[in-house]
Amino acid sequence: MTPKTLTRVTVQGSAGHIETVINTPRAPHAPCGIALIAAPNPQQGGTLDNKIVTTLAKSYFSQNFIVARFNYRGTGASEGAWDNGVGELDDARAVWRYLLSLYHGNLPPITALGGFSFGCAIQSQLALDIHPDIMTLIAPAAKRFALAHVPPETLVVHGDDDDVIPFADALAWARPQRLPMVVMPDCGHFFHGRLPDLQKVVTRFILARLAEISTRLPPNSV
Repeated sequence: MTPKTLTRVTVQGSAGHIETVINTPRAPHAPCGIALIAAPNPQQGGTLDNKIVTTLAKSYFSQNFIVARFNYRGTGASEGAWDNGVGELDDARAVWRYLLSLYHGNLPPITALGGFSFGCAIQSQLALDIHPDIMTLIAPAAKRFALAHVPPETLVVHGDDDDVIPFADALAWARPQRLPMVVMPDCGHFFHGRLPDLQKVVTRFILARLAEISTRLPPNSV
């Protein structure tokens, strides 16, 4: 991502302004879709600049997605106060509505959601509303927060040495849904030293989903 593609905006949410960063592909690359990335728990320092959040953003942006990431209420320049996941989901909905409003009905054809840790819980709930075409969840905070069932094609990536969210907890959530999981060996919750590997896994998955989706879209849409 380059500075020329980045804009910082404030989105109006129910608790006030929501600090949002949007990366837009430059001409001649037409956006193929919109991706919203959700940060980890702000009570534990999670922000839109978290390195896993930005890795997800780079993965989608590299495939010509418009990518938005935001700070939950009470974090960074976002107004309001922590609301135990309820208001934070409302923040995500507000940013998504803002993205839709930018295109006045001319929305790029593909929708995508990505999240890390607590952000996975937020995105699993948001997915019930918007039914994304592509979904990538990294180290979902199973048992700590309420995670809804997600689309069957969702990618879940987890480290086998996660000392924050045990792999067994993530597996217990994913198994009943028969979700595909990528397990990264000798990898902790924050993917220290493994971000390039994570980006490769996510990008490969996005490319595979784009190939599948292209079969049901008009020519030159993807």
